[in-house]
Amino acid sequence: MTDLCSPTFDQLSTALGFSCAEAGGLVEVRNPLALENWTLPVLELTIVLGSVLALAFAILRWRRNGDPTNLVLWFGATAYLFVIEPPLYFPAAFGIEEHVDTMFAHNVFTVDFLWGRLPLYIIAIYPLMATLAFELVRMLGVFRKYGVLVGAVCVGFVHHAFYEIFDQLGPQLRWWEWSTTNPINQPMFDSVPLPSVVVFAALWPMSLALCVQFFVGRYADRGRDFTGPELVWRTIVIGLLASAGTFILPIPATVLGMGSTTVRGIVYAAELLIVVLVAIPILIRQWSRLRRGTSDVPAYSNDFVRVYSVVYLVAMGVLWVTALPDFFGAVDGVTSNGDPIGNLWYTIACFAIAILCVAATFTVPRGSAAGRGPIPGAGAVPNAVR
Repeated sequence: MTDLCSPTFDQLSTALGFSCAEAGGLVEVRNPLALENWTLPVLELTIVLGSVLALAFAILRWRRNGDPTNLVLWFGATAYLFVIEPPLYFPAAFGIEEHVDTMFAHNVFTVDFLWGRLPLYIIAIYPLMATLAFELVRMLGVFRKYGVLVGAVCVGFVHHAFYEIFDQLGPQLRWWEWSTTNPINQPMFDSVPLPSVVVFAALWPMSLALCVQFFVGRYADRGRDFTGPELVWRTIVIGLLASAGTFILPIPATVLGMGSTTVRGIVYAAELLIVVLVAIPILIRQWSRLRRGTSDVPAYSNDFVRVYSVVYLVAMGVLWVTALPDFFGAVDGVTSNGDPIGNLWYTIACFAIAILCVAATFTVPRGSAAGRGPIPGAGAVPNAVR
């Protein structure tokens, strides 16, 4: 596929250790023991297994409890992926090469699609991460207590913590390579573009969660049943609107920072700070209510998310620990192998937040798997709010 090998992608793929011109076809399968390093198949297994299990549990919940929220979330995240990612891989094919150059290149994994551009684990990570963050917030009763918008902000916050643990490690272990000369990726936050830290780690899951809860979740919480066609069109709309939200929410940084990378970085950081300042007190307050038994929100449980959140954090913890020798041996932010390192202190903070969020769900009352039905005393609350 040499005609689609842009100079930037060719440069990035060479740095990762594979040739763009020789990268597979629509689908390519490799020996997992012959990848760049042992961390790639470990990451791949952790993410793909989790995503498959998340889909299985979502289907079971819909069939057994009549709650399709997790299923719509899973497919909505996947729809978002296929709207957003292909133009980033092939800007020339979509006629946007004059405005968007190649931003990054994934390394090749056991299973790849689209001529080495799209690893299977990337398809899997969108719905898995979205499920973990959404359900952790849902188990704390935030959506039912505070409504769609505040709940979505909390999902963005939790997702950010889980995602940045992964995002800050990837470049060092050659899971992918960023184009640091691309203006869209500026400013950089150590080895990760700040736009990625804010938009893909916090704002897109916030946009997705808002759409899922608005179009499906709030109705499912009241016990409404959906037909198959209803779920199909709502899922498509969710994927499209969540994609639109990814462009709308960063507009302040895009517009105000048009002439200055510094200004752009400040505005991006301010947007993330707003998410943090809203989410932290809400999550703590609602967790305290549930612990004291003073919350009027029906208890809701998702044991799969509780357990797999721990699996994910343990796996990422092991990968981080094994990467620390090279990390501490880095000079000027680059390891002896020539790989950029992430921000360890930020990662530690994200680990702490993620662990606390998971631990919180183990300390609150557990209800039925569905947790459906009206909120006690909330019969007069408009649907638009709840």
